[in-house]
Amino acid sequence: MPQFFHDKRLYYTPIEFALSHIGGTWKMPILWRLQEKPLRFSELKKDIPHITDKMLTSQLRELETKGMIHREVFPVVPPKVEYSLTEKGKKAIPVIETIMQFGYDLIKDEGIVFPPKE
Repeated sequence: MPQFFHDKRLYYTPIEFALSHIGGTWKMPILWRLQEKPLRFSELKKDIPHITDKMLTSQLRELETKGMIHREVFPVVPPKVEYSLTEKGKKAIPVIETIMQFGYDLIKDEGIVFPPKE
């Protein structure tokens, strides 16, 4: 498979390129939550357990830079900002759904009780 450069970075496969857009711990959960409707920072923070403000901010910026989400600032006081999926971001949802199903299958195969009983 031929290698290629994009934004001064060398990629060896399309998979690596795709994962640069949606890979990591937090990008897919953020995109997944934005599929239904635009959300504000505080709504995302509340809905994604264990993510820090700093990490959420950096991941939102990266997703925006990659063209996966749109950030809309409303001219009101106090400032209101909403995040929504772009068309490019919407294309990632079926991929995320497939990965999630694969994860559920792996959990089941390992005999893990999910969701855990409290």
